[in-house]
Amino acid sequence: MSTLKRIAISIGDLNGIGFEIALKAHNDVIRLCHPIYCISRFMATQAAEHLDMPLPEDFVCHEIAGEFTIEPGLVSAKSGRYSFESFISAVELAKDGIVDAITTLPIHKEAWMLAGITYVGHTDALRDIFQCNAIMMLGCDKLYVPLYTEHIPLREVASHIQTKPLVSFLLQLHETTNHSPIAVLGLNPHAGDHGVLGDEECFIEAAIKEANIHIGKEVFVGPIVPDIAFTPRFRERYSMIAAMYHDQGLAPLKALYFDEGINVSLGLPIIRTSVDHGTAFDIAYKNIASLQSYINAITASLHFMRKR
Repeated sequence: MSTLKRIAISIGDLNGIGFEIALKAHNDVIRLCHPIYCISRFMATQAAEHLDMPLPEDFVCHEIAGEFTIEPGLVSAKSGRYSFESFISAVELAKDGIVDAITTLPIHKEAWMLAGITYVGHTDALRDIFQCNAIMMLGCDKLYVPLYTEHIPLREVASHIQTKPLVSFLLQLHETTNHSPIAVLGLNPHAGDHGVLGDEECFIEAAIKEANIHIGKEVFVGPIVPDIAFTPRFRERYSMIAAMYHDQGLAPLKALYFDEGINVSLGLPIIRTSVDHGTAFDIAYKNIASLQSYINAITASLHFMRKR
């Protein structure tokens, strides 16, 4: 009997590159796990025809209602709704113990909005579904970047920099990764220059001190000046860097490891990984999408299973 784990694949927005990645990586993925693709056979066949590729007989589909005509590169309420239903089906499979983890392919946030879905993304939805906090962490074996704030306007970030929620974030990050040491970025240029360029670093410094006392050793270091944190010499010392906001962490991360990176939701009762890129509508169904992030996301799911 095969000992391979079962992973539900949320197929993402079918007007984007997700299905191409899933189909072209299938022969590699089935050597790693038993993938269950949350897509109807009808929609999978239609997508495969756009790619001029056959649908393998061992491409196991979990039927999703809501058939529509795929229009590559188009932001569509129908494709947004289908990607959401695929995602929810994958989550339900995990909740019911039918699969051991889920891996999500990219959705389009505007398409979700057009479909009347109020969540801004997968992580936001998962927090609500499981009624618990989740940390969004992106990266690869060389460097992981957990995010303190995620999909909020930049103008709102400073008001979220408070000691108590930062302590909770840091302690959960340590509990779910057991990683050490972890660098924590400041918010302002030069990490505030001792209050000259902002005082949010006072809250970050206090949170780091309190979290380290609670853990009983110096796990967290900072606040670190953001513009030096991703240099080669710094990355030799720290393979995990906590960022205060989305682009502070992800712009340098993707510049360094775009094709390799994955997304993982920490702190959930299920294992969820994802690719670290979007729907790439501009290259949808052109047979040029990179498979590496998706394969890494599958591999990461298996890694997190072993750690549980």
